Amino acid sequence: MKKLFLLLLLIGCGRPSADPGIIAITDTSHPGAGRAGVVGMAGIDAWDRLTSTEKDRIKNWNTLFLHQSVGQDLEEGSKANGVRFEYFGQNDKVDQGRHGRGLRGGIFVDLGGISNGNPNEKMRVFEEAALRSKGTLEIAIFKFGYADITEDNRELVKTAYKAFVEKLRQQIPRLRFVHITPPLVYSTAPDEGNAAKADVGSWMKNTFQTTDVVFDLQAIESKEGACQQNNVPRICPENRASAMDPSEVNGVDSDGQGHLGKRAGQRISKGLLYAIYQAGQ
Repeated sequence: MKKLFLLLLLIGCGRPSADPGIIAITDTSHPGAGRAGVVGMAGIDAWDRLTSTEKDRIKNWNTLFLHQSVGQDLEEGSKANGVRFEYFGQNDKVDQGRHGRGLRGGIFVDLGGISNGNPNEKMRVFEEAALRSKGTLEIAIFKFGYADITEDNRELVKTAYKAFVEKLRQQIPRLRFVHITPPLVYSTAPDEGNAAKADVGSWMKNTFQTTDVVFDLQAIESKEGACQQNNVPRICPENRASAMDPSEVNGVDSDGQGHLGKRAGQRISKGLLYAIYQAGQ
């Protein structure tokens, strides 16, 4: 009897993880409950420290990432890191067709002809896409564009975004979220809106960090605020799409833009990948 008890004990207790920050989960095809918090610059090194097996877990989680051009930079960077988002287009569903389970990424202009500067329409399109996949969607990642938030609309965006998230929680109770602080541009002129974007980013962290994962793109782009002008944060020169490091998709930026260079996108996307990992812990 003692031998049988010992055998059952050994079977029931798997080997503990070597990293106390990693939760051992036997069913890798679905995410766990998630680990809420903010993922910033430290997330880049945290992703690098994960084993290949742990990194590969996120490839099986039904994730929808909708965005515009900076999101394309993050997708390209993720692909360079060995994690690919399969294309998600108009009328598509996650976990359907030849792609099977896993990460899906798409741009708002393809899904609904929505250009930057129209955040409410982006939220509407995301909601429609998420509800088409209500039975299979596990992680939702909505990303604002750098032209979506201005001094004139920042409070309206906060109200609309919170209502959008709460509605999706009600419709898909098991859904996990990765929120992304709005990307910054290089110019700190008032009409470029970096102060408003930073304000929305701070609100996003304060509002969601205890329930969800927040990927603090702004913190990484600005090196925790080290890159700023007149107390307004901006994307650091080494992170922006420049002649020295152009965006793979979007070329070279003007001062009023905020795309990521190819090398910068590969580095920064590790933070996004780690945020997804935390959402499914």
